Amino acid sequence: MFRFSFLICLFILFICSSCLKNNPEPAYLEVTQWTLQNNVALSGNEGELSHNFSEAWVYIDDEIVGVFEVPFKIPILKYGDVNIKIYPAFKNNGISATKKVYPFMEVYEVNATLTANQTLTLNPITRYNILTNFWIEDFEDPLNLNIDVDQNTSAILTTSTDNQDLQWFNGNFYGRINLNSTDSSWIASTNEQIYIPKNRDAYLEIDYYNTNSLLTGVLWISSNSITDNPNIQLNAQAQDVVRWKKIYIDLKELIGNSPAGSNILQSLKARLDEGKTNSEIRIDNIKVVYFN
Repeated sequence: MFRFSFLICLFILFICSSCLKNNPEPAYLEVTQWTLQNNVALSGNEGELSHNFSEAWVYIDDEIVGVFEVPFKIPILKYGDVNIKIYPAFKNNGISATKKVYPFMEVYEVNATLTANQTLTLNPITRYNILTNFWIEDFEDPLNLNIDVDQNTSAILTTSTDNQDLQWFNGNFYGRINLNSTDSSWIASTNEQIYIPKNRDAYLEIDYYNTNSLLTGVLWISSNSITDNPNIQLNAQAQDVVRWKKIYIDLKELIGNSPAGSNILQSLKARLDEGKTNSEIRIDNIKVVYFN
């Protein structure tokens, strides 16, 4: 009986030893947050550096590890000296299921050493790619806004400098639209036509704070017509939880469907939401970002 028990113990020790060999202790990679810095080669043309890079695509030695929501800590079954690339990613059009690498950003790359049972913590930094083009309205020059308001609109766009409301990314001003039963609509567009080649990446970036829905769109401008193409709607936030958000809206498909040689304008529309007597929309750092 003793001999049998002894053999059982040896067998268990052998199995445990095999498990340890087959399941080695991992190293860990921790990413805390993204930081967006200015690219000196762009000479400040990026505007305010607000961002909403909520995800990261991680590669080790050019093999994809996965896509993760920041912050995260993940096990890595690889040790020693490695090359790590981390790409800033976001929810395309604000949709959680479509997590994409933002094409206008630089990859964060570092050579590091991974050690079993130890954590490598990284705070990745990214910048706009030097080839990025921008059209920007940041409301910092209230007397020379780059937005045209439709003559049939009833609400007006004002610039606000309320220090209690300003966030760091607002600079000194942001745009504000107040809607009510009398002033119930606001329709506007950018006033500078932009030519963006088809099949090139192009996005609308916008910081917004809204208790009313806001519809974005693209106007195709050709030699003999203007075509309005509604795009993504920014849904209203509840009054008790409203906050500033940032969204990246994909323009590539709409531009790809435009007539050859068309320029574009970015459009914004708001009508007082049904059931409301008044509401508010704040907007800032409107950027059309694209590659030629």
